[in-house]
Amino acid sequence: MKILQTDCLVIGAGIAGSVYAYEAARRGMRVMLLSCTDWDTANSDLAQGGIVYEPDLDVDGLLKDVRLATAGLCNESAVRTLSKAGCEAVEKIFLTDLHTDFSRDKNGNLLFTREGAHTKNRIIYWKDTTGHSLLSSIHKALRKDPRITVAENASAVDLLTLSHSSQDIMDRYAPLTCFGAYVLDNKTGQVYAVKAKKTILATGGVGQVYRHTTNAAHAYGHGIAMAYRVGARVMNMEFMQFHPTVFAKGKSFLISEALRGEGAVLRNCKGEAFMEKYHPLKDLAPRDIVARAIEEERLKTSHECVYLDITHEPAEHIKERFPAIYETCLKEGVDMTRQPIPVVPAAHYFCGGVYASPQGRTNILHLNAVGETACTGYHGANRLASTSLLEAVATGYLCAAEDAQDMEKTSFRLPQPKEWIVPEKQPDLNLIKQDLATLKSTMWNYVGLVRSATHLSRAEKILRHLHNEIDAFYKGYALNQDLLDLRNGTQTALLITYAALKNKQSIGCHYIK
Repeated sequence: MKILQTDCLVIGAGIAGSVYAYEAARRGMRVMLLSCTDWDTANSDLAQGGIVYEPDLDVDGLLKDVRLATAGLCNESAVRTLSKAGCEAVEKIFLTDLHTDFSRDKNGNLLFTREGAHTKNRIIYWKDTTGHSLLSSIHKALRKDPRITVAENASAVDLLTLSHSSQDIMDRYAPLTCFGAYVLDNKTGQVYAVKAKKTILATGGVGQVYRHTTNAAHAYGHGIAMAYRVGARVMNMEFMQFHPTVFAKGKSFLISEALRGEGAVLRNCKGEAFMEKYHPLKDLAPRDIVARAIEEERLKTSHECVYLDITHEPAEHIKERFPAIYETCLKEGVDMTRQPIPVVPAAHYFCGGVYASPQGRTNILHLNAVGETACTGYHGANRLASTSLLEAVATGYLCAAEDAQDMEKTSFRLPQPKEWIVPEKQPDLNLIKQDLATLKSTMWNYVGLVRSATHLSRAEKILRHLHNEIDAFYKGYALNQDLLDLRNGTQTALLITYAALKNKQSIGCHYIK
């Protein structure tokens, strides 16, 4: 088995992992950055709306809005720390160092917009592809840095810990300590080990465990499942946010909340604007309220979707402000300048995850979690719009700074890991696809937007059986990405279901009928 070594192993190349890599390398650390596919593929790249940024941050005003959107369950200390750090990092990295594209007026001043549950315009953006603008600009910088090694088509399989993975039998008595990961080369099928002083989980969200989602292809909660298997604390796992507006016909894709920020109105199949019946903020109400209102209107009218109407705005403004959404809708036969967009809710952002401090620290020594994989408590029971990129930038930024300090004062032990034996027998891909379909339909039907004790109990039984079957199957076959998706996705789905069963009260995006 091949064994590599680095200072920092970053699992996931989205915005949180990339900011960490950028800052860690700048501070003199060697970084290995893993991406399970081509490294430009990430949830961050799909983010449309924008990122919260205030040059002179009104943290009390932002906290007030976060508190409302998160159903009062946010970690207020984390909100303050991460909001300040996020704005600082946006200023330093993206505006000053990288000159990232953001929309500006004719005088070159940043344009600010507002989204659901915000009480002021505090979001900067690049048209309707903000995530892509951020990620592409920082990836260009990472490619040029000789201290950073990028491994594409490389998937972490399991974490290396002293108690689980060391060849030294006495390490079974060691405190919970991580020293890297086993990694699958998706092109060759071989598994190798990467020993690292610091291991950073930045694998993104979990949306692919649901049938309908806005998430990137392999967002199955890999980091959460791997961390849980070695004893990491997970929390707030019941809080899966469903985005209210995803294109309902043909190919699913996100319709940014920024449309409603710019005046778009939700209408039912009768053409009636309905959000004023559900919340004083109408179409800019928190996402869970908007999503459930859409579902109620769909049920009332026995119609497959509702419609997002921005046709009252000038056509040229719509095309300029939302070029990607306009073009994608047009390809699907909808001209959003002339007709309302058909929309439904879909699994979007995960508010739970691996417990982490604002600096990314978990309960396992030298194992960090950043971005959507982590649960700092910032998002409580339901995320406020355009704070996901902010938290991802902030956690990567703070985590790298903290790790740089540790490098100077900590003695790290990186023992020889146990050999990973790769079975020669190839798995049945049809069976894996069938099990993935079962996983997705179970989560969508029973652990979705509206839940009940009966549905959750049924989901638990199905998922426990599936988990046991997959665990036995997994040990006897060669690895591939689909099998990793199935194994980790089923584990993550079980954790979501257990948490949902335990929480008997409706709060935020966890709604019990």
